[in-house]
Amino acid sequence: MGWQELEIVWRTILLYGVILVIFRLMGKREIGELSVLDLVVFIMLGEIAIIAIEDREKPLVDQIIPMVTLMLIQITLALVSIKSQKLRKLLDGEPVILIRDGKIDERKMRKNRYNFEDLLVQLREKDIGDLRDVEYAILEPSGRLSVFQKQPNPKSQKQNPVFTFPLILDGLVQYDNLSEMKKTEAWLRQKLQELGYPDIAGISYCSFQDGEFFVDLIDK
Repeated sequence: MGWQELEIVWRTILLYGVILVIFRLMGKREIGELSVLDLVVFIMLGEIAIIAIEDREKPLVDQIIPMVTLMLIQITLALVSIKSQKLRKLLDGEPVILIRDGKIDERKMRKNRYNFEDLLVQLREKDIGDLRDVEYAILEPSGRLSVFQKQPNPKSQKQNPVFTFPLILDGLVQYDNLSEMKKTEAWLRQKLQELGYPDIAGISYCSFQDGEFFVDLIDK
C-alpha cells in the first residue's frame, strides 16, 4: 500500500471520528424522528466528508471547519427552538390531524401533499384495515403517522378516544387544540385557577381528558 492509499485511510478514520463526535454533540434522535433540517445537515456533512477524503491537496483542518460550523449552527438552533415555540414550528413543522373519528380531512392532506395511498399504507402497517376504527391519525413532523384506535368503553356501547390534546406546552396555550375541544382560553384559565394554577407561564404540560386535568409544572 502506497503513501496515497495510506493517506486516504488516515483521512477516512479521522473524519469518521469527527462525524461521530458531531452526531453525539448534536443529540440523540431516532432516524424516523429526524426533521428536514436534521437531514439537510447530515447530507451536507456527508458530502463535505467525501470531498475531504478525496481532496488531499487541501489541509484537512480547512475541511473540518465547515463541518464544525454546521454542528454549531444546528446546536444553536436546537437550543433557541427549546425556548421559542414559533421557531420550533418553523424548523420542525407541527403535527397535523388527518383523521378524526374515522373522517379524513382532505384539505389538510392536500396542504401537506399527503396522498391516500400513503395514508392507507401506513394504516395497514399498523394492522388497521377500516378507517372507522381510527379515532385520530396524526401526521408527525417527521412524516410518521401516529394512530389512535377507538377503544370500547365498558360503561357504554360508545367508543372512547384514547388521544389527549395538550392544552399548554412550555407555558404557552395551544389554541388549536382548545379549538378542537370547543373550549376557550377563558375556560382554561378559570379551571386552572380553581385548581391552584394561576400562572400559565409556569406550566410545562397541561392536558384534559375525561373531566380531569393533568398539570406538570416547569422545573425551577
